[in-house]
Amino acid sequence: MTNPIADYYRSPEEFTGFSQTKPLGNESGFFRLGEEVCYGRCAAVQPAQSPTKELRDCAPAIEAGDGCSILPFDPCELVDNLRFERYVTRYADADHFAVFNSLVRRAYYLLRPALHVSVRKRIQKLHFRKWNNVAFPRWPVDRTVDGIMEKLLLLAVKANGGEPVPFIWFWPDAMSSAAIMTHDVETKSGRDFCDTLMDLDESFGVKSSFQLVPEVRYHVPSSLLERIRSRGFEVNVHDLNHDGGLFQDKEEFLRRAAKINGYLKEFGAHGFRAAVMYRNQEWFDALDASYDMSVPNSAHLDPQRGGCCTVMPYFNGNLVELPVTTTQDYSLFNDIELWKEEIDLIKEKHGLLSFIIHPDYVIDQRARASYASLLQHLAELRSNENVWFALPREVNQWWRQRSQMQLVRRSQEWTIEGPGRDRACIAYAYADGEHLRYSIEDAATSRYPAAGAVAPERGANAISS
Repeated sequence: MTNPIADYYRSPEEFTGFSQTKPLGNESGFFRLGEEVCYGRCAAVQPAQSPTKELRDCAPAIEAGDGCSILPFDPCELVDNLRFERYVTRYADADHFAVFNSLVRRAYYLLRPALHVSVRKRIQKLHFRKWNNVAFPRWPVDRTVDGIMEKLLLLAVKANGGEPVPFIWFWPDAMSSAAIMTHDVETKSGRDFCDTLMDLDESFGVKSSFQLVPEVRYHVPSSLLERIRSRGFEVNVHDLNHDGGLFQDKEEFLRRAAKINGYLKEFGAHGFRAAVMYRNQEWFDALDASYDMSVPNSAHLDPQRGGCCTVMPYFNGNLVELPVTTTQDYSLFNDIELWKEEIDLIKEKHGLLSFIIHPDYVIDQRARASYASLLQHLAELRSNENVWFALPREVNQWWRQRSQMQLVRRSQEWTIEGPGRDRACIAYAYADGEHLRYSIEDAATSRYPAAGAVAPERGANAISS
């Protein structure tokens, strides 16, 4: 059995042993692990064919073994099925909406260049209303993968006789969470507003990334690329021509991917994002990007249904996925309360706060004021809650470094080995009744004001999970 817990937490595999009760069947479906919705095969309960059906809980079938937990499922299969959105095919209306969306998409993108931003936003809101009654993934933020990981690590702690399990903390310098701000530049007017937007971001101490469309929409002058980079911001590639057709056909995708790879080199870019969050994660290996930002956490307000159900980055082959964990700007301007709710939910899991703000949409003074309110709120989080604000390429670099780190026992102490270890911290997971708690064992973490902290243990900062 593969074990995703060691990868997620970067913990020694000796503490996170699992085995299966018996061979799994061939039929995948939905079931529960406590309150978490799972999709895959299960030896203990009959999986349902839809998340809207009554889902049976497999947790009572988990057994305690000799230093390990005996599971009625493959945890790697469950996690991959969610991250890579393999559950979407089981929606009863998946085929219907695929055909419907294909027709609507083509018509919309023929007219889109001639539509004013206000008209486009209204059409988008009308189109997205049909997703409001979708029960899974959870909205506004789905943390299913992270919840499953916590339940499995809690089992590992109990199998370890209650002794805390060491792991490498999620973020550098004991940061509580991470945040990235990204700007998708869709039109010429948005391109021409980039300098003003950089001024606004900088006024709050935020450096962001600009995703530029390389063909058809507007000309991308080298002077713009240089201005963005020279000011400490980042340039990425946004689709090819933003016509919504990148993933319509595999052969056409490969043709376009070759051109996208050329623009990644020309722009000096490391990251990619597809238009309108259309995606097929099984095809991403054709891209030469180091990381992608095309996968939403919960896609209730996006044209394509699904979501990766995690607030953490993850690997898709050699590509690091930085999921979009908050709702896009077109549905939230003039009211940032939903953003604040999402921020709180993500911070509870110490996840990645990932935002998309379109320059085209903040030209309007009222929308710009709302965005400034969001930046002010984020600046307070950075000061008061030790949130790491970084460029996407920096998060990508850290996640790659962390994936290469190992916890090694030296005499009676644990040490971290691997690139970037000077910024890494050792944390411990321990049981508090039926809840998992984290603590960071590092003197520097006196800076870390985790919300909901429990009493420190063993001289470390304790964090609720």
